[in-house]
Amino acid sequence: MAEIDIKRFNEVMDALERGEIRVAEKVDGEWRVNMWIKEVILAGFRLGVIADMGQGQFPYFDKDTFPVRKFRAEDGVRIVPGGSSIRRGAYLAPGSVVMPPAYVNAGAYVDSGTMVDSHVTIGSCAQVGKNIHISASTQIGGVLEPVVALPTIIEDGAFIGGNCGIYEGTIVQEGAVIASGVIITSSTAIFDATTGEFIRRNADGRIVVPRNAVVVSGSKPVSKGPGAASGVHLYCPVIVKYRDSKTEGSVHLEDMLR
Repeated sequence: MAEIDIKRFNEVMDALERGEIRVAEKVDGEWRVNMWIKEVILAGFRLGVIADMGQGQFPYFDKDTFPVRKFRAEDGVRIVPGGSSIRRGAYLAPGSVVMPPAYVNAGAYVDSGTMVDSHVTIGSCAQVGKNIHISASTQIGGVLEPVVALPTIIEDGAFIGGNCGIYEGTIVQEGAVIASGVIITSSTAIFDATTGEFIRRNADGRIVVPRNAVVVSGSKPVSKGPGAASGVHLYCPVIVKYRDSKTEGSVHLEDMLR
């Protein structure tokens, strides 16, 4: 890739903020990562210098290439007052809502009709689809380095409960429901109680939560060694069912709030 200068960096960051490009996109039903965009974002840290970026009584010190994003009323994004921060290079679509305090990092993409609730963090380059509620105190993992690492993706219509952690390139497919307190990483095998099978990492090293799956926190017994003899259990997310009319009523999104 050609050397990245400040002009190129600014062009790419502006395009990210307009939603014209994104770090990952679905092509022919498969998610593809645009590594070159991550390379440009990373170059911004080299190009920038640490500066006093604060305003008034809220000083902060960061690379001057990554100021807090500026929004206008015509952008159609609701950012409720109370301490939220949207970093440069993040995209928030019209109709999205950010409740305070929340943080959205560089390269992230949040689509229309999605609510980012209080104390939520959306990590660098994470991709969050349409009409999703990311409930309070949940973390959606970010990834800038290494460049080849895969971003976390939450597809359209999913519901993420409070105090969840979705990390390390996990894909939560369309319509899936993640109950409060569920943690998913690339090394977290998910047990599907409807089939009796474990869902493990795919060929890309990702955990993929199936479409419309309803996932709750569970455990599995240690199968050998002293832990087995002592009755020790390990954490294990469990798919208890797939989305139905009862689930729809529990996770219904109120359009009036958006």
